[in-house]
Amino acid sequence: MKKIVTAILCIGMIAPVFAQKALVEQAKKLSGKPEKLEEARSLIKQAIENPETKDQVETYFIAGKIEFDAYDNAYKTKMINPDDPAAQVDVMAQELLNGYNYFLQGLPLDSLPNEKGQIKPKRSKEMHNIIKGHASDFFGVGADYYNAKEYYPQAYEAFMIYGDLPETLQNNDPTVFNPQQIATSYFNAGLAASQGNAPQEGALAFKKARLAGYEKPEAIIYEIASYQTIVQQNEDASPEIQNNIKEAAQAGIDKFGISEPIFINNLINSMVNDGEIDQSLTKLNGLIQENPDAANLYALRAYVYERAENDDLSEADYRKAANMPNADFETLKSASSKLYRDGTQKLNALEGNSPELNAERQNIKTNYFLEAQKYATQADQMNPNDPYVESILENIDYALKTFFNN
Repeated sequence: MKKIVTAILCIGMIAPVFAQKALVEQAKKLSGKPEKLEEARSLIKQAIENPETKDQVETYFIAGKIEFDAYDNAYKTKMINPDDPAAQVDVMAQELLNGYNYFLQGLPLDSLPNEKGQIKPKRSKEMHNIIKGHASDFFGVGADYYNAKEYYPQAYEAFMIYGDLPETLQNNDPTVFNPQQIATSYFNAGLAASQGNAPQEGALAFKKARLAGYEKPEAIIYEIASYQTIVQQNEDASPEIQNNIKEAAQAGIDKFGISEPIFINNLINSMVNDGEIDQSLTKLNGLIQENPDAANLYALRAYVYERAENDDLSEADYRKAANMPNADFETLKSASSKLYRDGTQKLNALEGNSPELNAERQNIKTNYFLEAQKYATQADQMNPNDPYVESILENIDYALKTFFNN
């Protein structure tokens, strides 16, 4: 009698397990049938929520397959009737992302040791193949979301998934995943995050684009811009972010040299902000030795000297930079500002009307105010209506008319 009771109890304990596994099997049979899609989802959701089946790879494999099958059916429908509700961007994209996320949950469960300590994956290869077969769809969904202005997290997530696929699938075969397409996907993810006001995520995506070999400088430029936005939103993040800016800027210099001034400018500015005056001068001296005709490098060194409170060397470098044939707008603007400020200080320090002092005033007028005016005028011709340059020109004009006799 005891044996019969024990057997009945055991059957009672096993029955719920079989019931839950039966749900997975039922959902499996319904996968791929559009008219049964919601029923299949309901069944597999119950299995995911049940303790008996929530940690089984089969549960997540079927859950993912239901979504991928739904996506595939919707794709076919879209070819015939793009206005069908099942073929809309949001619907299809969510099915694709759901399928992927279910598989990501299932893959680790397929690599757990069995009762004998052996690892015998049952579904990993199939899940990898299904994801791989839909690789280009993730990029396409990212583009669809972006064009629909659903930037973050929608477009961002889709582009990031595509970029991460070689690592996810442990497959770096360029015949399967084009390296530049991977880098482009990360770059697009960064753009989506930026449009969605998510600078932290944008910085990550642009960094991944840089590390993946994105060919144009914009990936690094936007990475730096994302870090700067983070600092603007949270000043406490500044120390860590400065290191990130220096790393990105140095990578830009390594790849593009000084042809993109934004990289050396950000590197030196970050070094100066971190108190690395001597190191920044060493860096600039080396670059100037390699590029003696680069006006922007002298202007940048002048800025460092000014921050180091060495006005004589700063003024000398600004003058040299502004008088070089390739002086750019920023160089001319900075040089004119420097000479105007220094000239004003020197003029204010003179008291009296002796011939010697009047001669010094004329010297200041010629070598500071008129020189500053010349540089500011050149800058204005390069970039008309810049408010800072216009302000300098107005101040210089006022000073020339007010403080000098002729």
